[in-house]
Amino acid sequence: MRFQRLDALRGLAMLWMTGFHFCFDLQHLGWWQQDFYADPFWTWQRVAIVSLFLLCAGAGQAVAAHQGQSWQRFGKRWLQIAGCALLVTAGSWWMFPQTFIYFGVLHGLAVMLVIARLSTGLGRWLWPLGAVAIALPWLAPAVLQAWPDWRVLNQPGWNWLGFISAKPATEDYLPLLPWLGVVWWGLAGGQWLLAHRPQALSQPLPKPLDWLAFLGGWSLAYYMLHQPVLLGLLQGLSWWQGR
Repeated sequence: MRFQRLDALRGLAMLWMTGFHFCFDLQHLGWWQQDFYADPFWTWQRVAIVSLFLLCAGAGQAVAAHQGQSWQRFGKRWLQIAGCALLVTAGSWWMFPQTFIYFGVLHGLAVMLVIARLSTGLGRWLWPLGAVAIALPWLAPAVLQAWPDWRVLNQPGWNWLGFISAKPATEDYLPLLPWLGVVWWGLAGGQWLLAHRPQALSQPLPKPLDWLAFLGGWSLAYYMLHQPVLLGLLQGLSWWQGR
């Protein structure tokens, strides 16, 4: 059973992401000069979008565990996410060979969903564990400065953990720290709602918002298709204007 309200929240994150990527594509094509890598207006938007998406992912695992989802069904969905992550790596390597995506949103999500699934029995401990995961990256620069041998964690073979002092050059990066903490909080929040306020998830949406829940229910397909469509439309417009 799917909860429309959770799907709608995920759909809202997808729409926000689409607007963000549309602006990024305008910059990429040279139509709008913006700094998506340093301007707080854009960097904090990314943090908010990803946080909303991962909170929904954690809450989704709470619902799945509550409804007794089998490992077989979980594995089928996980393989879809992992396969799409590999496609993202291949596509980004073709477009941005120097900064291709090797551990982006889908890569991180694939790993964190397994951890979340294994963590469903931790209950209230998910809240402090999430706080620790979110706090640890703030300590990393000082720790790596004090113990230089630990700077190996900045290298590609290890920086997917997120305990780094230098952000890697890549078009998308979603390490375990701090983002696993957000997933854990989503899982904890979902479990609390199911135990104490189940109607907050189970109540149907107003009919005019059904489309938003539908979008959230197809989030993976939408995620994979929206950027090629956006870029294709913008490049088609550029060709049409220049002919």
